[in-house]
Amino acid sequence: MPRRRTVVAAAAAVATAVTVPGGVASAAETDGGVRAGGAAEGTGVVTRVGGGLIRGERAGGLSVFRGVPYAAPPVGELRFRSPRPVTPWHGVRDATRFAPVSYQSYLPGSSEDSLYANVWTPDTGGARPVVVYIHGGGWFLGAGSEPDYDGARPAAHGDMVVVTFNYRLGSLGWGLHEDLLDERTGGYSNWGLQDQVALLHWVRRNAAAFGGDPDNITLAGTSAGGSSTWQLGLLPELRGIVRRIVPISVKHVWEPASSMSREDSHRVFELVARKLGTTVRGLRSVPADRLKDTWEKIFSGSPVDREISTWREYQGPVVDDRWMLGHDFELPTPELPTLSIYGRTEGTFFTTGPGYPFPGPHPTDDASLRTAIRAVLHKGAVHVADTEVDAAISAYRRAAAIDGLPQDPVSIWGAIWGDSLFRYQITRLAERQATERPDVPSYLVEFAHPVAPPLTGTPHEATSKFLFGTYGSAVNAPNYGDGPLERLVSDTFIDLVSSFAHGRAPSSPNAPTVPVFSPDRPSTLILGGERVAEVGERSARRQLAHWDTAGWVPVPKPASPTAPRS
Repeated sequence: MPRRRTVVAAAAAVATAVTVPGGVASAAETDGGVRAGGAAEGTGVVTRVGGGLIRGERAGGLSVFRGVPYAAPPVGELRFRSPRPVTPWHGVRDATRFAPVSYQSYLPGSSEDSLYANVWTPDTGGARPVVVYIHGGGWFLGAGSEPDYDGARPAAHGDMVVVTFNYRLGSLGWGLHEDLLDERTGGYSNWGLQDQVALLHWVRRNAAAFGGDPDNITLAGTSAGGSSTWQLGLLPELRGIVRRIVPISVKHVWEPASSMSREDSHRVFELVARKLGTTVRGLRSVPADRLKDTWEKIFSGSPVDREISTWREYQGPVVDDRWMLGHDFELPTPELPTLSIYGRTEGTFFTTGPGYPFPGPHPTDDASLRTAIRAVLHKGAVHVADTEVDAAISAYRRAAAIDGLPQDPVSIWGAIWGDSLFRYQITRLAERQATERPDVPSYLVEFAHPVAPPLTGTPHEATSKFLFGTYGSAVNAPNYGDGPLERLVSDTFIDLVSSFAHGRAPSSPNAPTVPVFSPDRPSTLILGGERVAEVGERSARRQLAHWDTAGWVPVPKPASPTAPRS
């Protein structure tokens, strides 16, 4: 890696670039600021960002930059601190390979030194819309460099700059404790969200270096990334930077399912420190593997048997009144144009794949179904009564009978899982946004393209394969297909997002006019299947109505006049 200087970067990006045949260019070769438009395939492309010159590659009609640092490595004394600016470097830094993924137990080669971005652009000249995508993974796994999120297809087909990136995960990314105070910034919580904010500021400063418009940034994300998309849309600090949002299959944060109280967060950090024979402040210097392993043991197994009762299913952000202003159901909806998207059967990802199918036995009769539903409800509540289990099963079976849907135990189990933890709040918050902010356009898409048998439905995260056009990869094609219909659905999906990013209503030559969403009329775009795209009613409305009165998942509240505004 090129030698780094020791001063803090001060200059914003300069949008100058040069094509370099073959290898790395020297600093002298790039001083002329030659524009990279029309670069030949297989050449290097050099541009200047805040830290210095970087060299990407020209391939497939695009300029691609991988592993570009957007913040200093959060290692050593910078662990559990706010992200710092990049240290500038001499010469030209190679940006043709992905950086390590953020520290985790799932993807190989992970590292604490992981705050890097990846950029796909048709041309480093121009001023295209920029789409920043936040990967999902339950706040503890995943990376912007995963093959599913290859930005080439949306950048080329949608004529936009696509950015993916890594942020801190798991024990290094989430929680809150005042003993971890960063004296420089006053921050002591939610370091993963802080990384995402830093990335957006970096994109704003450097968009022009990649042929992007710094005043036209759209933020998108799936699952935990969709949650961040929604929350960042509420931050006053980002007003004027994020122009619109595309939250996909959002896991909206609420306690105890995916958030925790300040008191429990204190207990977690103090418990981890005690187990490691140190103080909370001392956690900055313990080996990363010991910290991660100790943390994960606390949250392993059934939530019923853990020492901490919150963060039952996911370890997401904690309300800290700075980076996380409140739980989504309590706050006003973002005052931004919004294109909300969800999968028709979110829960099949967790029960029948493709993803990482449930490892235990599937329910086969009433008794095992009751056990499975109790386990789902324990993901969001400390105490679950028999009456709650029976009420959920009865409501879903009645609705399935009316709608002509399967009533077998696995189908009921998957529907309750996906609706209770994902789709219920997605649709209710979309309804509230449409009512609360009639002057701000919002749109709703139900992604309904089915996976291949023997798998069923449209699972959680199926969306990313079609938004990025990676449905036909060797890994994905057996489950998602790789034919003309899949190509058409993917192109339509990219059209919808790119037209929205260009500042228009979502549109595609393959889709009818997409109306602004209203809960009072059929106004949801149904995307996928043989019909490709049509406007209609959301599915499973009877099933979702159960959660309005179940008292299990929080019902989004109307915004109060004194609530924080976005």
